[in-house]
Amino acid sequence: MKVGILGGGQLGRMLALAGLPLGLRFRVLDPGRDVAAAAVAEHVVGEYEDYAALADFVSGLDCVTYEFENVPVRTAEWLAQRVPVFPPPAALDVGQDRISEKVFFQKLGVPGPTFRAIGDRAGFDAALAAVGLPAVLKTRRFGYDGKGQRVIHDAAEAESAWDLLGGRPLILERLVPFQRELSILAVRGRDGAESFYPLVENHHRGGTLRKSLAPAPGLTPALQTLAERHASAVLRALDYVGVLAIEFFEWNGQLLVNEMAPRVHNSGHWSIEGAETSQFENHLRAGLGWPLGETGMPRPVAMINLLGLLPETPDVLAVPGAHLHLYGKAPRPGRKLGHVTVTASGSEELKTRLAALERQLPQEPH
Repeated sequence: MKVGILGGGQLGRMLALAGLPLGLRFRVLDPGRDVAAAAVAEHVVGEYEDYAALADFVSGLDCVTYEFENVPVRTAEWLAQRVPVFPPPAALDVGQDRISEKVFFQKLGVPGPTFRAIGDRAGFDAALAAVGLPAVLKTRRFGYDGKGQRVIHDAAEAESAWDLLGGRPLILERLVPFQRELSILAVRGRDGAESFYPLVENHHRGGTLRKSLAPAPGLTPALQTLAERHASAVLRALDYVGVLAIEFFEWNGQLLVNEMAPRVHNSGHWSIEGAETSQFENHLRAGLGWPLGETGMPRPVAMINLLGLLPETPDVLAVPGAHLHLYGKAPRPGRKLGHVTVTASGSEELKTRLAALERQLPQEPH
């Protein structure tokens, strides 16, 4: 069977690496000439709204998925008329606009921060009055890794935020004084079967995910159950197929939803070595209608993104339990070049190994 992937980055690369041992073949569509997934998949060079390129891409495929959520919805719908597409285009439609996403969560009863939509300067002033400060001003579309957003604490920061982001559709959200950020990976098959990975704790640097700890330290059954209930509501409402990531803020024992990603996710890279079945394999199993794999984890694990600079490979491999994944990308500031997972028999051993690993990694200047 041949699977098509819209996008040729590292997520597409890891999907192919997970599927090759299962006898699957892969083709990616990406406008770039030198993309990470091309090392393990056939590469069609083309824009996502170039229908001649799309016709070449879809020929002979058994199904199509995508590795980023900003795929044009019309492109996904066009492909879905020819082959099964997962997750469904409806999930893209919801996930691409922050207002649509927030309203969707509200309708499902999934709690989140107070927010207001903004269309012009008068709307911005009204939103500030309604939401209050501190708050976060964000673009409604295309923001990721901290891009397209500014935190506002006072009137001066409000002015500078508007100067930077004004003139496009925006959303203002109340800034939550959360204790930590958590995320859950959920997977749903074509037959409606659902499975969930343990909640993980995420740490960011400059808006980009730096480190994930799995399972989240101090994770309680009640918190896991709550996250699964929210995720299940989303899966069923969208008739979802594949892996879904949802990010939450933990605040005074509550989970407030931040956003969702209808795809495999950076905060799930730990699952390659840390779970019975990786997020990438389960995403493929779900889309092909195969039985889902077990999502349990036999031991704790941490994941660290390699941002901007590459470490020396022997230095990383000298750390017990370390597993290095490089994406074949040229270094540049802030770029995700790879990741390292570290496994251990227990939480204390994991702390020791993680500290040893972090001493070996070059650090970009802040």
